Amino acid sequence: MAQRRDRLIVVSNRLPFIFRCGDNGRWHLEAGGGGLITALLPVLRNRGGVWIGWPGSAEDAPDLSAELAAAGADAGYTLQAVPLTAEEVRNFYEGFANEIIWPLFHDMQLLCNFDPAYWRTYREVNRKYARIVDAAASPRDFVWVHDYHLMNVAADLRALGCRSRLGFFLHIPFPSPDIYLKLPWRKELLEALLHYDLIGFQTTRDRRNFLQCVRVLLEDTEIEGRGQVLQVAAAGRRVRVGHFPISIDFNAFMGQASALEVAARAAELHRLLPKRKLILGIDRLDYTKGIPLRLKAFHTVLTRYPELRERISLIQVVVPSREDIREYTDLKTEIEQLVGKINGSFVDPGGWVPVWYVYRSLSRLDLLAYYRAADIALVTPLRDGMNLVAKEYCACSIEEDCALILSEFAGAAEQLARGAILVNPYDVEGVADAIHRAFRMGGEERQARMRGMRRSIRRQDVFWWVDSFLRAAIAKDLRAFPGLPGAGDEPHAEYVSV
Repeated sequence: MAQRRDRLIVVSNRLPFIFRCGDNGRWHLEAGGGGLITALLPVLRNRGGVWIGWPGSAEDAPDLSAELAAAGADAGYTLQAVPLTAEEVRNFYEGFANEIIWPLFHDMQLLCNFDPAYWRTYREVNRKYARIVDAAASPRDFVWVHDYHLMNVAADLRALGCRSRLGFFLHIPFPSPDIYLKLPWRKELLEALLHYDLIGFQTTRDRRNFLQCVRVLLEDTEIEGRGQVLQVAAAGRRVRVGHFPISIDFNAFMGQASALEVAARAAELHRLLPKRKLILGIDRLDYTKGIPLRLKAFHTVLTRYPELRERISLIQVVVPSREDIREYTDLKTEIEQLVGKINGSFVDPGGWVPVWYVYRSLSRLDLLAYYRAADIALVTPLRDGMNLVAKEYCACSIEEDCALILSEFAGAAEQLARGAILVNPYDVEGVADAIHRAFRMGGEERQARMRGMRRSIRRQDVFWWVDSFLRAAIAKDLRAFPGLPGAGDEPHAEYVSV
């Protein structure tokens, strides 16, 4: 294991484990999932490091230090919890993060609640994270902070005298100036972000939006360089700003999708829904995912192209999320009403059901089987930082005889534009036409498109994402930074030392 000075310190809103306290007062530990955890755990295990975040429990819950130590020992790195009160969770996480930043950064500013109390708590909680990071970090450590919950942490760390190198990655989009400028604390937040040494975004558009906001709000801004990583001089600091499209563990998804059990479950889906192409939508319940518009587009395709009736079915999976929030319960009701309208209008008493609606979380086996069975994936968010569902679908499409319809407002569209059928999710008739086009597309074109997307995702997988970010953070001369790999490059086999 590397010495302490070489560690990576990961800071995120939540720890990579879920801690649940039972009625008997004992803690139950569940491993977290997602691409971030998949990518960073090998780095921490191989180099040594710390993961800092909220454990998901109230501040007055029973002590879980023993459970944190045991989980960290098994994983090969240290876990440190940030305790939050119920009020802090309400104003910081539910308030500022999810009632202001989430809708604003997804171009839905009308849904924002700009409560000044949210901003005050956001700053207090970020200072709490910073104090714990400062106590854990040495000057030779690299501190990598993640996502919109913790944009102020670097400024607070600098105020504490922290001399570690600090990196930040935003997993959601960054808005254009006309939207960002509506934030009451717009300048303070930008100046806080500029205390990081490297700021990473998902796409060139997100990076461009950020730089435009810096130019508008901060005086004497200078931007140098070209390519994936630029250098920005603003607010008395020189900061690197780059775009690093996050990805998936391609080989793991491909290997698991090839399992006999997955193939059998996918074949069963086709037996249940015979003689038709299966269209798949999988989304968390959220207003940014565009599910109602997608259902309206499916209604339109059945109306405009009657020859597709009984020849296609839409499987729409909605994963429950924030069911205690009125906007989300209203969204769920709207989705269910649209499903009922479509099925009521077109259902065939002989057995054809246009929309198969699934409202639950999926097991890994079911998820892979849905991906494997789908002839067409319909991924049409109104705005997304990346959208890993699109990449997971491609990785699991091992026969390559399928099509991806993708929103041009998903971050993944920048990478997958040549292979996917890009659509404007607000254009209901345009999405309907895209479904018809995907249905009629010849086998050679489907395979060529999917093969190209799979090759790109395999080349730029989640491990490449970690590697490219860390290389940009430590490179002494950005002119030598290789940037995005070319068509012949393979995924990086190992991580750089931090």
